[in-house]
Amino acid sequence: MDKSKKNVALLSACQALLLVNNSVLITVNALAGYALATNKSLATLPVTAYFLGSALAALPVSMLMKRYGRRVGFSVGAACGMAGALLCATAVYLQSFWLLCAGTLVLGAYFASGLFYRFAAAEVVPQDYKARAISLVLAGGIVGGFVGPETSKLTREIIAGHLYAGPYLSLVGFALLTILVVRRLDIPALSAAEIKGEGRPIRVIARQPAFIVAVLCGVVGYGVMNLLMTATPLAMVACEHPFSAAAFVIQWHLVAMFAPSFVTGSIIKRIGLLPVMIIGAVLMSVCVAVAISGLDVMHFWIALVLLGVGWNFMYLGATTLLTETHTPAERGKVQGVNDMAISFTMVLSSLSVGALFTYQGWQVMNLLAAPFIVIAALGIVWLVIARRVKPVAL
Repeated sequence: MDKSKKNVALLSACQALLLVNNSVLITVNALAGYALATNKSLATLPVTAYFLGSALAALPVSMLMKRYGRRVGFSVGAACGMAGALLCATAVYLQSFWLLCAGTLVLGAYFASGLFYRFAAAEVVPQDYKARAISLVLAGGIVGGFVGPETSKLTREIIAGHLYAGPYLSLVGFALLTILVVRRLDIPALSAAEIKGEGRPIRVIARQPAFIVAVLCGVVGYGVMNLLMTATPLAMVACEHPFSAAAFVIQWHLVAMFAPSFVTGSIIKRIGLLPVMIIGAVLMSVCVAVAISGLDVMHFWIALVLLGVGWNFMYLGATTLLTETHTPAERGKVQGVNDMAISFTMVLSSLSVGALFTYQGWQVMNLLAAPFIVIAALGIVWLVIARRVKPVAL
């Protein structure tokens, strides 16, 4: 196996471990928050704290990687994952809602560092293989889709009298495995000139139509997905579906998010990047239609599967598109700003879940997501038109 393939395989393994972490948190965070919160409208605040931690860490982690390399940044992130998981387990043991929020805030730094696995993959392969490399790394998340929810179910009651402490403790081991895998990465560091170089100001880079659409689709794709995914366990419990059914739906949602990655890169190569992103927006729209049509387990399952595939097409496409907008010297700030924008959007979406679900309900939440999907679709169409219109020579 040559060096680039080895790096892509290791980054895919890191993605798998990150998604085990995320899927466990998706399954238990809102429920643990609901159990500990005095004010039930604050139930999803631990989820919000997770994404706030990611948003605050995104740019510093990106600049840390630019200065000291990807391995250092990924290792620091995983160490934060271990510390945050221990804090969360302690919070459940002590019945402290605010300590749980503090723990998920620290865990957010792990998520922030893990978001850069996809960019690292694009940097170690030839230009024409970028989309394929990114998709293969994201495909590693399918492991997390199966392992995470099963881990939640197996460890949920492992500590008698302290429901959910076990799942948080299990995350310590997965983060430790990440550090061991990261040690085997062999990603070339930037040159001294690239480390010191600033490149163009971010305000200049941000004027590019490709940058605007890449960030827009990343923000909308992740924001809508996070809003509906976070609300799903609460909605299913409110509909008196068992915890195992909610775990099942989340499990298949995560599979749908990452399983298409085995072919998404090839589809992009065949029909083009922007058409794939448009298909993603259409699938997310159909998800909304299914979600408002009924409240059976099957409705939740179909909607969340469509949501996962739609997110995959939009997010992978947006990531590939973003790599076209910056030089190596500019990657730290461009990737950091992009992921910071995505994380802050997830902060807003997760912060909204508790109040929206409590006062508006599941189906209204889906209707509110629809206009944002339409805006993203219009942005992609605008870029298609912009790329077809050639400037007239004077």
